[in-house]
Amino acid sequence: MARAQGARAQMALAFETTYGTPPVGGFTKMPFASTSLGAEQPLLNSELLGYGRDPLAPIKDAVTADGDVVVPLDAEAFGFWLKAAFGDPTTTGIGPWTHEFQSGSWTLPSMSIETGMPEVPRFAMYSGCVLDQITWQMQRSGLLTATARLVAQGESIGTTTSAGTPATLELQRFGHFNGAITRNGSALGNVVSADITYANNLDRIETIRSDGRIDGADPSIAALTGSIEVRFADQTLVTQAINGDPCELEFAYVLPSGESLRLTVHAVYLPRPRIEISGPQGVQATFDWQAARDSVVGRMCTATLINDIEVY
Repeated sequence: MARAQGARAQMALAFETTYGTPPVGGFTKMPFASTSLGAEQPLLNSELLGYGRDPLAPIKDAVTADGDVVVPLDAEAFGFWLKAAFGDPTTTGIGPWTHEFQSGSWTLPSMSIETGMPEVPRFAMYSGCVLDQITWQMQRSGLLTATARLVAQGESIGTTTSAGTPATLELQRFGHFNGAITRNGSALGNVVSADITYANNLDRIETIRSDGRIDGADPSIAALTGSIEVRFADQTLVTQAINGDPCELEFAYVLPSGESLRLTVHAVYLPRPRIEISGPQGVQATFDWQAARDSVVGRMCTATLINDIEVY
């Protein structure tokens, strides 16, 4: 009997036309590092008395389907996660194409995601997947990955794939070496690390249903937060924090071949940090920033992806 191994695991993704209904085709093979996406149904202990010390059989509770997917930041596949986070992009160009994703959309697309372990075989289709949160970190070295948190409607398990033969993408990963941070158009120096988190803050529609599934996951007020850890070399960020003024931050990755990913946060507010001297080494400060809607641009952030994919 074959045993399941993560090295042989597969993942395919397609956007749905109708929430909770997997499409019959159009799946794309997705690169991923790990996933906790799954469905669980806890058991409720019986509270009934009068049957002795041994408990009665437990009762099934509601089904919950959600989890995280760790994916690489790359020039092609990451566009699917950006579409899940922000909605359909505005695409321009004739190849390479420029895809502009804007925050603030009232509706988000749902996805069907199939994870497969062919040696068992077990193919789990998660329908009605909506992206709740996506986060990643910028640093000097290491592998560059993002974590996408999903809320799904349900899980269907089969012994054969329902995704057909998914389309494949060319994997062109961004690395930390390709990253740069700018503030109001100028390079922001002395940055040790940065965290970025975009959340749709989904509201699960938990109605009474015979199958125990949710009716949907609606986006509420979005949030774009993070932190920047810097070597304390000047008063620029501290002065901004004290004055309460916003700035524009751009987190960018550019490959030598021309593909790029840029997240422009139009109005970033900084808190006043505690400046600690903890020893003879360099002094560092951490700014836990928050973003808000910019009154001039009319939105909170813009993600721009340039690659060879024509349509997402």
